[in-house]
Amino acid sequence: MRCKFEEIYIKGGRGGRKLDEVRDKYQKACRKLHLTHNEYVLLLCEAVEFEKDFRTVLLPGLLEHQQSLQEAFILTWKQILSEIASNSDLTSEKFRECHRRICLNIDSIKPVDEYKDFTEKYKTTPTEPVKFTFDESLVEEFAGKLLPNQLTVDNLTVEWLRNKLTELEASIKENQEKRTSLTNGHNSDTLANGKTTPINEINNRLSLNLETSRKDINELKCQERKMLKQTELIRTALNELGCEEAPSGCDISIDNQPAFIDNSPEEVSITGNKCLVDEEWFHGVLPREEVVRLLTVDGDFLVRETTLNDECQTVLSVCWGSHKHFIVQTTPEGQFRFEGPAFPTIRDLIIYQFNSGLPVTQRSGAILHKPIPRERWELNNDDVILLDKIGRGNFGDVYRAQLKNSNEVVAVKTCRVTLPEEHKKKFLQEGRILKQYDHPNIVKLIGICVQKQPIMIVMELVPGGSLLTFLRKKSNSLSEGQLMKMCLDAAAGMRYLESKNCIHRDLAARNCLVGYSNSVKISDFGMSREEEEYIVSDGMKQIPIKWTAPEALNFGKYTSLCDVWSYGILCWEIFSRGGTPYVGMNNTKAREKIDSGYRMPAPENTPDEMYRLMLRCWEYKPETRPNFEQIYTVVETLCNAYRATFC
Repeated sequence: MRCKFEEIYIKGGRGGRKLDEVRDKYQKACRKLHLTHNEYVLLLCEAVEFEKDFRTVLLPGLLEHQQSLQEAFILTWKQILSEIASNSDLTSEKFRECHRRICLNIDSIKPVDEYKDFTEKYKTTPTEPVKFTFDESLVEEFAGKLLPNQLTVDNLTVEWLRNKLTELEASIKENQEKRTSLTNGHNSDTLANGKTTPINEINNRLSLNLETSRKDINELKCQERKMLKQTELIRTALNELGCEEAPSGCDISIDNQPAFIDNSPEEVSITGNKCLVDEEWFHGVLPREEVVRLLTVDGDFLVRETTLNDECQTVLSVCWGSHKHFIVQTTPEGQFRFEGPAFPTIRDLIIYQFNSGLPVTQRSGAILHKPIPRERWELNNDDVILLDKIGRGNFGDVYRAQLKNSNEVVAVKTCRVTLPEEHKKKFLQEGRILKQYDHPNIVKLIGICVQKQPIMIVMELVPGGSLLTFLRKKSNSLSEGQLMKMCLDAAAGMRYLESKNCIHRDLAARNCLVGYSNSVKISDFGMSREEEEYIVSDGMKQIPIKWTAPEALNFGKYTSLCDVWSYGILCWEIFSRGGTPYVGMNNTKAREKIDSGYRMPAPENTPDEMYRLMLRCWEYKPETRPNFEQIYTVVETLCNAYRATFC
């Protein structure tokens, strides 16, 4: 239904009866799926608690209960014998002697001693716990946010969860009242008919009632533990969302209502008729990590969008002690609100919240003081005109495009709308890293379009395209000096990244671009990390095996010296004019050969000094490899020597 909705949405725009029908069906399917998911999670929680209590409380309790019954049985016989003894006190010496012996023997009877080893003797080895686990295959193919063993809290499920929480709390209270009643009132009906009852019979009844009550109380405690575990699960899910983050309604389309912030020197106010996407304080689908970085002082705020369980939500993010994120709620009438009054548009809601000076919610106390505008690199999607498709990336298509304001021709990477939120964050990571870099051998970021879908990264258009394709097309016309200059450009770019503690992790000819005068620029920072050392914790999927250093492949440990290994492969690709590394070997075979000491031979006509540098880059131990500062010095010296000899 999601794919159907997106297909009609893209073809037919934002309106129309058919779009509304498909949207309704999509939302109903989502609601049913999310509620079923939550019921499954709660039932698993209940099963785990019951199984644990069954083994540790109820089964041992049955044995203890049986022991109590047996002791009560002995006590009853003791009372019977006592009554017989009291009625057989005959006057003869012989009977008096028998009577004394009977009394002594009766007094020596101790029910607890009779069954003191009962539990130890008859108890069995604890049964192996039954493991109740979430069947993760149920959510593997789902592109949304249904996670194993986690309740889903969104506008489709929040009311159900709150009702379930209320129901459980009422049941817990009723359970506690029953336990109190059993604890305090087990002997309330001992003298039910007002008849005179022998004291022994009263004691016997008290004992039996007490044991029965104890068993019932144990069962009630177990029931209560199950319900408490479920309430804890629901409360945690609701608290993570935060009561100030009450979910919005099922409005999958992006709100496009007017809103305007006018920053005057004396006073900040919100007025006007702009569309939400045109506002400087509206940041589109900017990731939460970037939002947190922008909001620094109490009262700083911005409006953004996020996708929760495959559904678009409008969020007000505020710095107030910590960073708080308020999801705009939609009422059944289609109006918008937080905790206070509802308004026909999100614009009106933000205007009221800002100008009133009232907290967004009483619980948070957060008050809006200063709207935070978009940074210069946050562009409006409508300012970019896509011209023609020039390639395809991991996350979507790459286009040649034009900026409306300057007519500058640029390259635009797009991210597919249907990708999961995690993938979109990875896509934007490249822009987040590039926006702070400025170097002639690093591809330049112009901006990121996050105002609406699809999100886009806008970069300088490098005319020569991929270095790998360029090398293969121009293989016959490239001189040794030009190839060496390409290696120098790559070394300069990597030296700059090394100084910024940036690990590229995917350095290869396919990820370099060729600019004017055959200059080389490092590109494709999708796998990059801004750390001195990075340990992979999410497996080694999509790792370029033949370009990756052994320590990264074997231990998941990345440093800038891993990029040095990759640089050696890049130099080999350049001098082989676009050759394939470890040709004829699959990834597994190449890894085995490298670990056994094999290194690729030099491509034809490679200067000896360049091949020696490659071999130094391929040292098995990372600490014995040169860093990029040293590499740049070596390659620069070779380039100067070449120019002096041939020019």
